[in-house]
Amino acid sequence: MPEINSISLIIMILFYFGAGISHFRNPIFFLKITPNWVLFPKTVNIIVGIVEIVLAIGLIFEKFRSISAIGIIILLILVFPANVRHLELSVKKRKNIIATVVRLPIQGLLIYWAYLFI
Repeated sequence: MPEINSISLIIMILFYFGAGISHFRNPIFFLKITPNWVLFPKTVNIIVGIVEIVLAIGLIFEKFRSISAIGIIILLILVFPANVRHLELSVKKRKNIIATVVRLPIQGLLIYWAYLFI
């Protein structure tokens, strides 16, 4: 694997591992942006955190890297409504609107980044 790919992979592993941990360190943030239609939001938050950590660890091992990358893509699609909800709340509060608008297309870039490791 070329050095740039290795660096990219390490960054991705740290990114998703950190994101997973953040679901436990700051659950209130995630619960606020969870759409109202999500059943058992506290449980979903815990599951998403665990899944992100497991997928990050899976990326470490070449044998599991492809399936972990696919899992990340699926997860990014599944959590997209939370990003939309975050934008709605930002508009309502008139705070961080630009950051939450920019975050939406970044999901596409994150999906593409994960795709590179399939």
